[in-house]
Amino acid sequence: MLVGNSILMQELRQKVGRIARTPFTVLIEGESGVGKELVAREVHMRSARLHGPFIAVNCAALVETLVETELFGIEERTATGVRGRRGKFELANGGTLFLDEVGDLSPTAQAKLLRVLQDMTVERVGGQDSRVVDTRVVAATNRQLGDMVRAGRFRADLYYRLAGVEVEVPPLRDRRDDIPLLTTHFLRLYARGAPMTVSLAVSEAMLIYDWPGNVRQLGRVIERAVALSTTSEILMSDLPDAIARRPSSPRLDIPLDGTLRSWSSRYARAVLAQCEGNKKRACDILDVSYHTLKSLIEHVPDDEMTRQRVAALAADEVENSVA
Repeated sequence: MLVGNSILMQELRQKVGRIARTPFTVLIEGESGVGKELVAREVHMRSARLHGPFIAVNCAALVETLVETELFGIEERTATGVRGRRGKFELANGGTLFLDEVGDLSPTAQAKLLRVLQDMTVERVGGQDSRVVDTRVVAATNRQLGDMVRAGRFRADLYYRLAGVEVEVPPLRDRRDDIPLLTTHFLRLYARGAPMTVSLAVSEAMLIYDWPGNVRQLGRVIERAVALSTTSEILMSDLPDAIARRPSSPRLDIPLDGTLRSWSSRYARAVLAQCEGNKKRACDILDVSYHTLKSLIEHVPDDEMTRQRVAALAADEVENSVA
Protein backbone atom coordinates (compact mmCIF):
# COMPACT_ATOMS: atom_id res chain seq x y z
CA MET A 1 0.00 0.00 0.00
CA LEU A 2 1.40 3.37 -1.04
CA VAL A 3 0.76 5.71 1.91
CA GLY A 4 0.63 9.44 1.26
CA ASN A 5 -1.60 12.21 -0.06
CA SER A 6 1.07 14.64 -1.24
CA ILE A 7 1.01 15.82 -4.84
CA LEU A 8 4.05 13.67 -5.61
CA MET A 9 2.37 10.55 -4.25
CA GLN A 10 -0.87 11.27 -6.08
CA GLU A 11 1.09 11.59 -9.31
CA LEU A 12 2.98 8.38 -8.54
CA ARG A 13 -0.24 6.41 -7.92
CA GLN A 14 -1.73 7.71 -11.16
CA LYS A 15 1.38 6.71 -13.11
CA VAL A 16 1.45 3.25 -11.50
CA GLY A 17 -2.20 2.77 -12.44
CA ARG A 18 -1.48 3.55 -16.08
CA ILE A 19 1.63 1.36 -16.18
CA ALA A 20 -0.10 -1.58 -14.49
CA ARG A 21 -2.51 -1.94 -17.40
CA THR A 22 0.36 -2.49 -19.84
CA PRO A 23 2.51 -5.63 -20.31
CA PHE A 24 5.78 -3.68 -20.41
CA THR A 25 8.91 -4.19 -18.35
CA VAL A 26 9.22 -1.54 -15.64
CA LEU A 27 12.32 0.04 -14.08
CA ILE A 28 11.75 1.62 -10.66
CA GLU A 29 14.41 4.07 -9.50
CA GLY A 30 14.86 5.78 -6.16
CA GLU A 31 16.98 6.01 -3.05
CA SER A 32 17.22 3.17 -0.56
CA GLY A 33 14.19 2.96 1.67
CA VAL A 34 11.73 4.93 -0.48
CA GLY A 35 9.49 1.90 -1.04
CA LYS A 36 10.44 0.58 -4.47
CA GLU A 37 9.15 -2.91 -3.68
CA LEU A 38 5.82 -1.44 -2.55
CA VAL A 39 5.56 0.28 -5.95
CA ALA A 40 6.38 -3.01 -7.68
CA ARG A 41 3.67 -4.81 -5.69
CA GLU A 42 1.22 -2.03 -6.54
CA VAL A 43 2.00 -2.52 -10.25
CA HIS A 44 1.36 -6.24 -9.82
CA MET A 45 -1.87 -5.86 -7.82
CA ARG A 46 -3.36 -3.36 -10.27
CA SER A 47 -2.51 -5.44 -13.33
CA ALA A 48 -4.24 -8.36 -15.03
CA ARG A 49 -1.67 -10.60 -13.27
CA LEU A 50 -2.90 -9.87 -9.75
CA HIS A 51 -3.98 -13.52 -9.25
CA GLY A 52 -0.58 -14.78 -10.33
CA PRO A 53 2.53 -15.02 -8.11
CA PHE A 54 4.70 -12.08 -7.11
CA ILE A 55 8.29 -13.29 -6.73
CA ALA A 56 10.93 -10.91 -5.32
CA VAL A 57 14.67 -11.43 -5.81
CA ASN A 58 17.39 -9.41 -4.11
CA CYS A 59 20.03 -9.27 -6.85
CA ALA A 60 22.63 -7.88 -4.44
CA ALA A 61 22.40 -11.09 -2.39
CA LEU A 62 22.81 -13.50 -5.31
CA VAL A 63 26.03 -15.50 -5.21
CA GLU A 64 27.79 -15.20 -8.57
CA THR A 65 28.13 -18.95 -9.05
CA LEU A 66 24.45 -19.54 -8.25
CA VAL A 67 22.83 -16.80 -10.33
CA GLU A 68 21.74 -19.17 -13.09
CA THR A 69 20.41 -21.72 -10.61
CA GLU A 70 18.44 -19.10 -8.66
CA LEU A 71 16.95 -17.37 -11.70
CA PHE A 72 16.59 -20.23 -14.19
CA GLY A 73 16.52 -23.41 -12.08
CA ILE A 74 18.48 -26.65 -12.20
CA GLU A 75 17.70 -30.10 -13.58
CA GLU A 76 17.49 -33.23 -11.46
CA ARG A 77 20.76 -35.13 -11.03
CA THR A 78 22.87 -32.39 -12.61
CA ALA A 79 25.39 -33.23 -9.89
CA THR A 80 25.53 -35.78 -7.10
CA GLY A 81 22.96 -35.00 -4.43
CA VAL A 82 21.43 -32.09 -6.40
CA ARG A 83 17.66 -32.01 -6.58
CA GLY A 84 15.98 -30.38 -9.55
CA ARG A 85 13.99 -27.22 -8.97
CA ARG A 86 12.48 -24.33 -10.80
CA GLY A 87 14.13 -20.94 -10.92
CA LYS A 88 12.55 -17.59 -10.09
CA PHE A 89 11.45 -16.96 -13.67
CA GLU A 90 9.45 -20.19 -13.71
CA LEU A 91 8.07 -19.61 -10.22
CA ALA A 92 6.78 -16.21 -11.38
CA ASN A 93 5.13 -17.67 -14.49
CA GLY A 94 1.75 -15.97 -14.99
CA GLY A 95 2.74 -13.27 -12.52
CA THR A 96 5.46 -10.73 -11.79
CA LEU A 97 9.18 -11.16 -11.10
CA PHE A 98 10.65 -8.31 -9.07
CA LEU A 99 14.41 -7.91 -9.49
CA ASP A 100 15.51 -5.63 -6.66
CA GLU A 101 18.85 -3.79 -6.84
CA VAL A 102 19.44 -4.98 -10.39
CA GLY A 103 22.36 -2.58 -10.65
CA ASP A 104 24.37 -4.88 -8.36
CA LEU A 105 24.41 -7.76 -10.85
CA SER A 106 27.83 -8.74 -12.16
CA PRO A 107 28.61 -8.35 -15.89
CA THR A 108 28.24 -12.12 -16.35
CA ALA A 109 24.86 -12.15 -14.63
CA GLN A 110 23.75 -9.15 -16.70
CA ALA A 111 24.52 -11.05 -19.91
CA LYS A 112 22.53 -14.09 -18.75
CA LEU A 113 19.57 -11.95 -17.72
CA LEU A 114 19.57 -10.13 -21.07
CA ARG A 115 19.43 -13.43 -22.96
CA VAL A 116 16.29 -14.47 -21.11
CA LEU A 117 14.58 -11.09 -21.42
CA GLN A 118 15.03 -11.09 -25.19
CA ASP A 119 12.81 -14.11 -25.83
CA MET A 120 11.44 -14.95 -22.34
CA THR A 121 12.72 -18.52 -22.45
CA VAL A 122 14.80 -20.15 -19.73
CA GLU A 123 17.05 -23.15 -19.76
CA ARG A 124 17.70 -24.84 -16.46
CA VAL A 125 21.28 -25.54 -15.43
CA GLY A 126 22.18 -28.99 -16.73
CA GLY A 127 19.16 -29.08 -19.02
CA GLN A 128 18.77 -29.26 -22.78
CA ASP A 129 15.26 -27.91 -23.26
CA SER A 130 14.16 -24.29 -23.23
CA ARG A 131 11.00 -23.33 -21.38
CA VAL A 132 8.88 -20.36 -22.41
CA VAL A 133 7.72 -18.27 -19.45
CA ASP A 134 4.94 -15.72 -19.24
CA THR A 135 6.52 -13.47 -16.64
CA ARG A 136 6.42 -9.71 -16.30
CA VAL A 137 9.72 -8.28 -15.07
CA VAL A 138 9.81 -5.27 -12.76
CA ALA A 139 13.34 -4.17 -11.84
CA ALA A 140 14.47 -1.66 -9.22
CA THR A 141 17.69 0.13 -8.38
CA ASN A 142 18.99 2.82 -6.05
CA ARG A 143 21.73 3.61 -8.53
CA GLN A 144 21.69 5.77 -11.63
CA LEU A 145 21.88 3.06 -14.29
CA GLY A 146 22.35 5.64 -17.03
CA ASP A 147 25.53 6.84 -15.33
CA MET A 148 26.65 3.23 -14.86
CA VAL A 149 26.15 2.58 -18.58
CA ARG A 150 28.28 5.60 -19.47
CA ALA A 151 30.93 4.41 -17.03
CA GLY A 152 30.92 0.94 -18.59
CA ARG A 153 29.67 -0.76 -15.41
CA PHE A 154 26.24 -1.77 -16.74
CA ARG A 155 25.30 -3.18 -20.14
CA ALA A 156 23.60 -0.61 -22.33
CA ASP A 157 21.48 -3.25 -24.10
CA LEU A 158 20.21 -4.59 -20.77
CA TYR A 159 19.50 -1.08 -19.51
CA TYR A 160 17.36 -0.25 -22.55
CA ARG A 161 15.61 -3.62 -22.23
CA LEU A 162 14.72 -2.92 -18.59
CA ALA A 163 13.90 0.76 -19.01
CA GLY A 164 10.84 0.27 -21.18
CA VAL A 165 8.91 2.30 -18.64
CA GLU A 166 10.66 4.16 -15.82
CA VAL A 167 9.19 5.17 -12.46
CA GLU A 168 10.99 7.53 -10.08
CA VAL A 169 9.98 7.16 -6.42
CA PRO A 170 10.55 10.49 -4.60
CA PRO A 171 12.56 10.61 -1.36
CA LEU A 172 10.68 11.35 1.84
CA ARG A 173 12.31 14.79 2.26
CA ASP A 174 10.57 15.86 -0.97
CA ARG A 175 7.13 14.89 0.31
CA ARG A 176 7.16 16.00 3.94
CA ASP A 177 3.37 16.43 3.87
CA ASP A 178 3.16 12.63 4.01
CA ILE A 179 5.17 12.27 7.25
CA PRO A 180 2.17 12.67 9.63
CA LEU A 181 0.14 10.13 7.65
CA LEU A 182 3.06 7.69 7.52
CA THR A 183 3.62 8.18 11.25
CA THR A 184 0.01 7.27 11.96
CA HIS A 185 0.31 4.26 9.66
CA PHE A 186 3.39 2.94 11.48
CA LEU A 187 1.91 3.65 14.91
CA ARG A 188 -1.08 1.46 14.06
CA LEU A 189 1.24 -1.21 12.68
CA TYR A 190 3.67 -1.41 15.60
CA ALA A 191 1.40 -0.46 18.51
CA ARG A 192 -0.73 -3.51 17.65
CA GLY A 193 -4.04 -1.75 18.09
CA ALA A 194 -3.13 0.25 21.19
CA PRO A 195 -4.00 3.95 20.71
CA MET A 196 -0.77 5.95 20.47
CA THR A 197 0.02 9.49 19.40
CA VAL A 198 3.09 11.70 19.06
CA SER A 199 3.71 14.95 20.93
CA LEU A 200 3.75 18.27 19.10
CA ALA A 201 7.52 18.55 19.62
CA VAL A 202 8.05 15.10 18.11
CA SER A 203 5.84 15.95 15.16
CA GLU A 204 7.82 19.13 14.48
CA ALA A 205 11.17 17.35 14.84
CA MET A 206 10.11 14.65 12.39
CA LEU A 207 8.96 17.23 9.86
CA ILE A 208 12.30 19.05 9.99
CA TYR A 209 14.52 15.95 9.83
CA ASP A 210 15.89 15.02 6.38
CA TRP A 211 15.31 11.22 6.61
CA PRO A 212 18.33 9.90 4.68
CA GLY A 213 16.92 6.38 5.10
CA ASN A 214 13.51 7.54 3.83
CA VAL A 215 10.29 5.68 4.68
CA ARG A 216 12.17 2.59 5.88
CA GLN A 217 14.02 4.70 8.44
CA LEU A 218 10.81 6.39 9.57
CA GLY A 219 9.26 2.99 10.15
CA ARG A 220 12.21 1.83 12.25
CA VAL A 221 12.13 5.07 14.28
CA ILE A 222 8.44 4.60 15.09
CA GLU A 223 9.01 0.92 15.92
CA ARG A 224 11.82 1.93 18.31
CA ALA A 225 9.74 4.70 19.87
CA VAL A 226 6.80 2.36 20.49
CA ALA A 227 9.13 -0.11 22.18
CA LEU A 228 10.72 2.56 24.42
CA SER A 229 7.66 4.65 25.25
CA THR A 230 6.18 4.29 28.75
CA THR A 231 3.03 6.24 27.87
CA SER A 232 0.52 6.37 25.06
CA GLU A 233 2.31 9.41 23.63
CA ILE A 234 5.66 9.33 21.84
CA LEU A 235 7.96 11.95 23.41
CA MET A 236 11.26 13.51 22.33
CA SER A 237 13.09 11.20 24.71
CA ASP A 238 11.82 8.24 22.68
CA LEU A 239 13.50 9.46 19.48
CA PRO A 240 17.08 8.84 18.33
CA ASP A 241 19.46 11.70 19.14
CA ALA A 242 19.93 12.57 15.46
CA ILE A 243 16.24 13.50 15.23
CA ALA A 244 15.70 14.85 18.74
CA ARG A 245 18.60 17.31 18.39
CA ARG A 246 16.76 19.42 15.86
CA PRO A 247 17.73 23.09 15.48
CA SER A 248 15.78 25.43 17.73
CA SER A 249 13.50 28.02 16.20
CA PRO A 250 15.33 31.19 15.16
CA ARG A 251 14.90 34.21 17.44
CA LEU A 252 13.34 37.06 15.54
CA ASP A 253 13.23 40.78 16.23
CA ILE A 254 10.31 41.86 14.10
CA PRO A 255 8.56 45.21 14.64
CA LEU A 256 4.83 44.88 15.20
CA ASP A 257 4.08 47.50 12.56
CA GLY A 258 5.57 45.47 9.69
CA THR A 259 3.50 43.96 6.88
CA LEU A 260 3.12 40.21 6.40
CA ARG A 261 5.55 40.43 3.49
CA SER A 262 8.09 42.09 5.77
CA TRP A 263 7.64 39.45 8.47
CA SER A 264 8.02 36.65 5.90
CA SER A 265 11.19 38.22 4.53
CA ARG A 266 12.78 38.56 7.97
CA TYR A 267 11.82 35.02 8.97
CA ALA A 268 13.21 33.60 5.73
CA ARG A 269 16.49 35.46 6.32
CA ALA A 270 16.65 34.19 9.91
CA VAL A 271 16.09 30.58 8.80
CA LEU A 272 18.70 30.95 6.05
CA ALA A 273 21.21 32.32 8.59
CA GLN A 274 20.46 29.40 10.92
CA CYS A 275 21.12 27.05 8.00
CA GLU A 276 24.48 28.77 7.44
CA GLY A 277 23.46 29.94 3.99
CA ASN A 278 22.31 26.51 2.79
CA LYS A 279 19.38 27.50 0.58
CA LYS A 280 18.21 23.92 -0.04
CA ARG A 281 18.00 23.27 3.70
CA ALA A 282 16.17 26.57 4.22
CA CYS A 283 13.69 25.69 1.46
CA ASP A 284 13.01 22.33 3.13
CA ILE A 285 12.34 23.95 6.53
CA LEU A 286 10.19 26.74 5.09
CA ASP A 287 8.49 24.33 2.66
CA VAL A 288 8.89 26.77 -0.23
CA SER A 289 10.50 26.60 -3.65
CA TYR A 290 13.93 28.08 -4.37
CA HIS A 291 12.24 30.83 -6.42
CA THR A 292 10.02 31.79 -3.46
CA LEU A 293 12.96 31.81 -1.03
CA LYS A 294 14.97 34.03 -3.39
CA SER A 295 12.03 36.43 -3.66
CA LEU A 296 11.69 36.59 0.13
CA ILE A 297 15.34 37.21 0.92
CA GLU A 298 15.65 39.85 -1.83
CA HIS A 299 12.61 41.72 -0.50
CA VAL A 300 13.48 44.82 1.55
CA PRO A 301 11.39 44.76 4.78
CA ASP A 302 9.18 47.78 5.49
CA ASP A 303 11.22 49.10 8.42
CA GLU A 304 14.45 48.85 6.44
CA MET A 305 12.77 50.63 3.55
CA THR A 306 11.70 53.38 5.94
CA ARG A 307 15.22 53.71 7.34
CA GLN A 308 16.61 53.93 3.81
CA ARG A 309 14.11 56.63 2.90
CA VAL A 310 14.87 58.63 6.06
CA ALA A 311 18.60 58.35 5.39
CA ALA A 312 18.07 59.50 1.81
CA LEU A 313 15.99 62.50 2.93
CA ALA A 314 18.59 63.43 5.51
CA ALA A 315 21.31 63.24 2.89
CA ASP A 316 19.25 65.49 0.58
CA GLU A 317 18.79 68.05 3.38
CA VAL A 318 22.51 68.10 4.12
CA GLU A 319 23.28 68.49 0.41
CA ASN A 320 20.74 71.32 0.07
CA SER A 321 22.06 73.16 3.12
CA VAL A 322 25.62 72.94 1.80
CA ALA A 323 24.48 74.20 -1.57
